[in-house]
Order: sequence, then structure tokens, then C-alpha cells
Amino acid sequence: MSGTKEEDRKGSSEWREFFWNPRTHELLGRTATSWGLILLFYLIFYLFLAGMFALTMYIMLLTLDDYKPTWQDRLATPGMMIRPKGDQLDISFSVSDTESWDGFVLNINTFLSPYNDSYQAQANDNCPPDQYFIQEDSGEVRNNPKRSCQFNRTMLEECSGLIDRFYGYSSGQPCILIKLNRVIGVLPGKDGQSPYVTCGAKREDSEKIGPLAYYPPNGTFNLMYYPYYGKKAQVNYTQPLVAVKFLNASLNTDINVECKVNSNTLAAGSERDKFAGRVSFKLRIDK
Repeated sequence: MSGTKEEDRKGSSEWREFFWNPRTHELLGRTATSWGLILLFYLIFYLFLAGMFALTMYIMLLTLDDYKPTWQDRLATPGMMIRPKGDQLDISFSVSDTESWDGFVLNINTFLSPYNDSYQAQANDNCPPDQYFIQEDSGEVRNNPKRSCQFNRTMLEECSGLIDRFYGYSSGQPCILIKLNRVIGVLPGKDGQSPYVTCGAKREDSEKIGPLAYYPPNGTFNLMYYPYYGKKAQVNYTQPLVAVKFLNASLNTDINVECKVNSNTLAAGSERDKFAGRVSFKLRIDK
């Protein structure tokens, strides 16, 4: 029994001596000099790593351009999107229930507010149509901020909200706005031919969609709105829009609609990327 107690005291004494040895002045087995050298080593080591990281970031930042991506995926065809968005690209409403389409009208009103003619006249230029609005830099001297062309709300005619403030939702003839996503430097047409939008129903719903009206005429994204130079260089840029009005769509049934951009320079969309140059959505109009 006494042997066990003595062994415990000996073990405890050895542990205390390992933590602090008063004879050799060692802490955890190292002298002050040893601790100082190892801390100095790690300090220099981590300062070196931090310096290497900072130098790498600095060199990388030198290659970046504030106005144009240095490395940019060459998108074959920009994506498309609609307004109003709805839930999961689902535009469903009842003509007789104003609450079912009030949100769509508010969404479009908010989206179109920068397109008011008065604002466009102040902020943007009245450009000649059917040709690119090229604004080159002069060598190292940047031509910034770059100007933008007017896209006036009145160009959407029946879908502008100025003729019918409910955009056709109150009469079962809804308007859907379509925009082509922004890609810096893209040239979506040649030989004066602007890209244009066409919409149609999926095969099983081909008889339900009825006639369509496009605004501006022929559903074109005019060439004068391209190329896009980026948000920082072209601060007042206004994306061109195409409005599609469904004039006599079947009621009380789902209609699967697909709209796509047609161009003589943009590649056809891929089946693996459903948003490449096209957008699909569901339309349902109840009485």
C-alpha cells in the first residue's frame, strides 16, 4: 500500500518537473532560449507565407480590369428571362380575381419604371437604329462613361402599361416581357439584321396558345443596344425588351410556352442548357 502511494507521489513529481523544472529552468521540456528560437522560427515562417499570399494576390489584381473581365467565358448564346417572374416561371391567374394578378402588374410596373420616356430622354441618346453603337477607347485613354441608347417604354405599345395599365391581365390577354441577359462585348447580329424573339407552345399545347403580338414590331432586339460595355463603364445602360401579348389563349388549362432568340450570329441553344437563348414558362389563364 505504501509502495503504491510512493509511486503516485513519484509520478506526480515527475509530471510537475516536466511542466516546470526549477533546477534546469525548463518549461515543458524546453529552456527559454529554445522556446524563443522555435517561436521565432514559426513567426518568420508564417510571415513568409502571408507575404507570398499577399504578393500572389497583388500580381493577380494587376491583371484585372475594372471595366472588363480579363477572363470571360465565351458564352455561345446569352440566357433569357421573363417579367413578371411568377413562381418558378409559372404565370397563373384568374381574370375575375384581381388579387391573383395584382402582383404581376406591380412587378411589371416596377421593372418598367426606368424605361419611362422622360427618364430615357434625360439619361440616354437617341441612336440611329439597325447598327451597333461602337464606342472605342483611345489607346490607354478610356472613353468612359460610355453612352447608352434610349429604350422608351412607349415602344412596347399595348404592353407598355400606358394604354392598358393592367397589361392585359384584366381581360385575359396578358403581356410577358422578355429580356436577353447582358454579356459584355457580345454582337448578336450582322449585316444589319437584329436578333428577334419568337414564342410558341410545346407540341402538346400547340392548339391552346392562340395568336401572339410582339412589341416592338417583329420582336427585335435592335443592334443599336449593342455591344454592352459593362455596368461600371456604361452606367445608364438600359436593356432592350420584347413584349409578347397572348391575344386568345385557351382558358382553364396549362399552356407550356417556349420563347427563343433568333440570330445570324448566336449559336442555337443546347439541350443541356435550357436557358441558352431561350426561356420556358407555364401560362394558365382561368376565368
